[in-house]
Amino acid sequence: MVAIVIVSHSKQLALGVRELAAQMVQGKVPLAVAAGIEDPENPLGTDPIQVYEAIASVFSDDGVLVLMDLGSALMSAEMALEFLPEAQRQKVYLCEAPLVEGAIAAVVAAAAGRDIQQVIAEARGALVAKATQLGVASMPSVAISDHQVTTNAEFPTKEIQLIVSNRLGLHARPASQFVATAARFESQIRVQNLTRNTELIRGDSINQVTTLGVRQGHELLITATGPDADEALAALQALFATNFGEDNTTLKSPPVFQHEITLPTPGELSGIAASPGVAIAPVVHYQPTPITITQYHVEDAEAEWQRLQTAIHTAQHEIQAVFSQASIQIGDTEAAIFDAHLLFLEDPVLLEAAHQHILEHHLNAEAAWQAVVDEVATSYHTLEDSYLQERVDDVVDVGQRVLRLLVGNAPTSLHLSEPAILVATDLTPSDTAGLDPTKVLGICTTSGSATSHSAIIARTLGIPAVLGIDAEVLHLEDGTLMALDGESGKAWVEPEADTLGVLEAKREAWQTSQQQALATAHQPAITRDGQQVRILANIGSVADAQVAVAGGAEGVGLLRTEFLYLDRTSAPTEDEQLAVYQAIAQILATRPLIIRTLDVGGDKPLSYFKVAPEANPFLGWRGIRYCLDHPDLFKTQLRAILRASFGHQIKIMLPMIATVTEVHAAKAILREVQAELSQVGIPFDEAIEVGIMVEVPSAVVLADQLATEVDFFSIGTNDLSQYIMAGDRTNPRVANLVDALHPAVLRMVQQTVQAAHAAGIWVGLCGELAADPLAAPILLGLGLDELSVNPQAIPTIKQAIAQLTVVEAQAIAASALQQDSATSVRELILALSAKS
Repeated sequence: MVAIVIVSHSKQLALGVRELAAQMVQGKVPLAVAAGIEDPENPLGTDPIQVYEAIASVFSDDGVLVLMDLGSALMSAEMALEFLPEAQRQKVYLCEAPLVEGAIAAVVAAAAGRDIQQVIAEARGALVAKATQLGVASMPSVAISDHQVTTNAEFPTKEIQLIVSNRLGLHARPASQFVATAARFESQIRVQNLTRNTELIRGDSINQVTTLGVRQGHELLITATGPDADEALAALQALFATNFGEDNTTLKSPPVFQHEITLPTPGELSGIAASPGVAIAPVVHYQPTPITITQYHVEDAEAEWQRLQTAIHTAQHEIQAVFSQASIQIGDTEAAIFDAHLLFLEDPVLLEAAHQHILEHHLNAEAAWQAVVDEVATSYHTLEDSYLQERVDDVVDVGQRVLRLLVGNAPTSLHLSEPAILVATDLTPSDTAGLDPTKVLGICTTSGSATSHSAIIARTLGIPAVLGIDAEVLHLEDGTLMALDGESGKAWVEPEADTLGVLEAKREAWQTSQQQALATAHQPAITRDGQQVRILANIGSVADAQVAVAGGAEGVGLLRTEFLYLDRTSAPTEDEQLAVYQAIAQILATRPLIIRTLDVGGDKPLSYFKVAPEANPFLGWRGIRYCLDHPDLFKTQLRAILRASFGHQIKIMLPMIATVTEVHAAKAILREVQAELSQVGIPFDEAIEVGIMVEVPSAVVLADQLATEVDFFSIGTNDLSQYIMAGDRTNPRVANLVDALHPAVLRMVQQTVQAAHAAGIWVGLCGELAADPLAAPILLGLGLDELSVNPQAIPTIKQAIAQLTVVEAQAIAASALQQDSATSVRELILALSAKS
């Protein structure tokens, strides 16, 4: 017989539902409850372990149906599945049916001997009888255009009206913040663009929010219905008050140079100027592998839905990897484009529509997914605003990624042996973010626009681009010489000598202007009263090191070594690692290089080291814990680092340190490796410094003890923030809570700095907070000796520090520590900036 599990925030509610359902079938159906938490002050909540135990207590080979109320109940249920053996997991079904009506309908069907699919169907249709009794029209199907607003007599609807001041309105990044904030609350959030007189739409749908067509100056009506409506509206209002963290200054136009070519010349093509600069190189065509979709009928709709969910889950991991690499290459602000991609895959309206296509129409996953993506794309195309119309590129990018995974195509890769100009029909944001500016000298496509996300990324990478060129370029042979001018929007195929001469002169002038712009970045960051703060770079490859030095980095404050270990079938050898470390050290010359030892584990598993799935990998077997349990792997890396240290300023940094014991164990292994190298006469820096990442709250608490064991601290605010605030920074629903400017995090930074300085060691910060110009006065005021940022942020941070005095910064930091939220801290800084 099918068993039922009821998951609710309220234990009393769940017990009441169970009692009512049990009475319906005289206790014939196995029923279990997982509800509430063991907290006398706030007993409302859900616990994954409770859910797991409830499922296990009533498990049946006929199937287990799990009904949930809202919010974290779903997340707890999903997490509970991870604890079950694979064989059992396949027989547990999470159902979106209403809790009370669904439970009653489900137990009646189960008691009648129905199979799991029939029980699920009965639960999902549980509201039909009520709707009929009330004379309500037949229940609408779930679709992308669903604007149905439900009411709740218990909680009156609250509303606010706000004017949008962002220069580009609610484009992808602010829309993502809006949706992520709305999703944090239990209340139902609805939004209407009063200026355009749209319908009310769901505030937790990235596509519906974006397709409101909100521009600067538009007035929005935001409603909230639920127990935390006031808090939800206040949080959303704070986003608008701070312009969603965006700078509203006008976009800077690229400098205009002389030597313009005014008359058409042989081989000249005109297009759209998308990214300034001149490129002259042979062309190479880029053509992604086409994806062919066939629609067909499936018998096992539930299995097909699971197949789509698996592809979406894999796509989320891929996008997260793109986001991480893009943060290094183009900075966190532009990389936030991929936050919108992640939210697209979590859009409840989109997922409900795909679910309906598969479950009700028995469509295969590929056809169902293509249908809903096409519908979303169409809704973008119908917008009046051209800027928002171009966001369809992001929809297509994400849609194609999932389709590729469903059909089993390998990702299209681009390997250039020599520098070239890339010619293509179009490039997705993901394609563009993965380009190497040292190999891709220019971009020439037959479609696209200057305000597309791909163009924005190209500008950030410094790759000249001309878009919308005549399709004849697609017929050029690879190796054909091309020149393009990203400022004028022109390209030349096999340009004549005179044209080449003019373009080369313009290229030189452009490069000179870029060098002048970088000149300030190569100056030290010194406050107005003479205190210097070292500004280093976070990197993840040899190419990143070159970009960092060119951008004015005073060294590398964080070398992420994971890139050496991932995407391969075996661990890198000692010599392979040595070659990379030496190459980076040589690029840095006399500048310091801090190498973080391997930081992988449950959240970043290595395919050649089998790790059992963990319910919460961020709290699991990762970082130094992983390395200490794999001493051979750890020793190989330490040998490579030590060998590379000879003649260079290399330091070792240990990740995820939580205890003094871990430091002792790591240093003991390091001493073993040093003794082995000495024994065979291999030179290394015998005075090499060893530091730790301070990214776990226990390391802050023990900072005074840890400071006596190491030579330096580097605060990793990315992980530290999520551990302090008990929120997963990769989960859009709680990501806004994980804000490094929260006073709780800032106080931890202060405590760490004080402990380090008391012990006579220096302390740096290498999290995203270091690259935020708003944070510069606070970090200076807290006494940080060093900041390590993505290379693109170096000029901005140096400029921000140069405008401050230490006394001013200390006063700002002291005030920030007394605020009650990250929003208050930002408002404080903005208010002080406006006065200065």
